[in-house]
Amino acid sequence: MNLTISGHHLEVTPALRNYVTTKLDRITRHFDQVVDIKVLLTVEKQKEPERRQRAECRIHVKGGDMFAESSHADLYAALDELVDKMDRQVGRHKTRLQDHHHEAPKRVM
Repeated sequence: MNLTISGHHLEVTPALRNYVTTKLDRITRHFDQVVDIKVLLTVEKQKEPERRQRAECRIHVKGGDMFAESSHADLYAALDELVDKMDRQVGRHKTRLQDHHHEAPKRVM
């Protein structure tokens, strides 16, 4: 699994990088077919102060891509919200992949 964490108008500190990796471990623990994760952390200067910090995540899994974004006044709160969204999406994807069809019993004549 490849993990890319980048910042836009923001320096990604080791503490922030560690926080993102520990939060994303929850997703990889639920679903092990994750190929690539890209996280973009942004500070937007033009928006209102309560929605200034923004986190985006794109996960490439076998069978497609998933994307979520979250905005909050605190970057750590935005990351928590983002990981919750991604966890729900990965859970839905996992249940869609499971085979729910059972073989019909053979008829004896």
